[in-house]
Amino acid sequence: MTRTATSMRPRIHPAWWVAAVAFLALLGAAGFRAAPGALMVPLHEEFGWSMSTMSLSVGINLLLYGLVAPFAAALMDRFGMRQIIAGALTLVALGAGGSTLMTASWQLHIFWGVLIGTGTGSMALVLAATVANRWFVARRGLVMGVLTAGSATGQLIFLPPVAALAEDVGWRPASLVIAVAALAVAPIAWLVMRDHPHDRGVLPFGADPQTWVPPAEVTGGAMGRAIDGLRFAVRHKAFWALALAFAICGATTNGLIGIHFIPSAHDHGMSQTTAAGLLALVGIFDIVGTIASGWLTDVFDPRWLLVAYYFFRGVGLLVLPLLLSDAVHPSMLLFIIVYGLDWVATVPPTAALCREIFGEQGTIVFGWVFAAHQIGAALAAFGAGVIRDTFGAYTWAWWGGAMLCVIASVLSFAVRREPVLEPESERVAVG
Repeated sequence: MTRTATSMRPRIHPAWWVAAVAFLALLGAAGFRAAPGALMVPLHEEFGWSMSTMSLSVGINLLLYGLVAPFAAALMDRFGMRQIIAGALTLVALGAGGSTLMTASWQLHIFWGVLIGTGTGSMALVLAATVANRWFVARRGLVMGVLTAGSATGQLIFLPPVAALAEDVGWRPASLVIAVAALAVAPIAWLVMRDHPHDRGVLPFGADPQTWVPPAEVTGGAMGRAIDGLRFAVRHKAFWALALAFAICGATTNGLIGIHFIPSAHDHGMSQTTAAGLLALVGIFDIVGTIASGWLTDVFDPRWLLVAYYFFRGVGLLVLPLLLSDAVHPSMLLFIIVYGLDWVATVPPTAALCREIFGEQGTIVFGWVFAAHQIGAALAAFGAGVIRDTFGAYTWAWWGGAMLCVIASVLSFAVRREPVLEPESERVAVG
């Protein structure tokens, strides 16, 4: 059977097609999550909704994106990857399309918050890890890095056209573009995605037919394993240090810059399209920063990398109020470049520390650390809106983020790298 499968193997291994569709789904999820930042100003102008109200919807979105992620793998185990991806994209389409019919702010919480948050959360980084682990033996790290970079590319592709449509035509056509894009990817995911290589009659990419041993089938409740992983992690200080630092990471990226940079730039006279273009540049440099950070993580102590990343991010937020104006100046471009290189550069060293400290439970622990990332993003998204409504400007939000980055640097340095031992009883239960 191995010889037949090998002889009939297509020129392009099916794993690459699965990875390509996963990249497309992650790209779309990132774009859909980022789009609300480009729509807040026109919604405020039409309905008069405060930044606090709209920020609450975005906060719900970010919170669900994080909380759904640890359980997304369990859903994929239970129902299959393509079913979950197609269903998630449909939820996003319903949220974006349904928002065009809104007449009250509570509907914004449902469409932007619940539907889009749940949909994009089902396509979080756990999808990247699932595809890389199931379909690849060789090039697994490369695939994980490229799929992670899809989040940055989503901003690059979606934000400028969404902002231009919202500014020149209206926010409803912009929302419909998001809905159509999500629906367009859903049938592709359904046709191409499969749960395991043997569903296509092949081995994982790079697997040696003579030595490859397929992983044991997952049995028992995957959701229970996720909860057990959390119970195991919370007993250790390293988890709290990593989780709190990563929550600050989410607060100072998705929560502050990702959602409020465009409205803040608009406050200073900059057009939404120009501000969205700057965020797209963040996405470009993020790809470079993520790949470089992965290489650096293999060479240097991950803790020192995190200290440096959070420090430079804090400096950027500290000076941002001085850089915002009605036009793009070289100093603003320098901020965008530095912030872009730093955007998700924290992911490889944080994931490496989770793996190094928590061993076999490292992936599950990282899922919960990522949930903390989104909780921080949600709180910052809402809090920055309140600050804007209270003081009439975002200055204190940027400075507060800078102070949080100092705390994240200290927490990262304080992480102890010694592996923690899982109790024998729990190790047996997980196995």
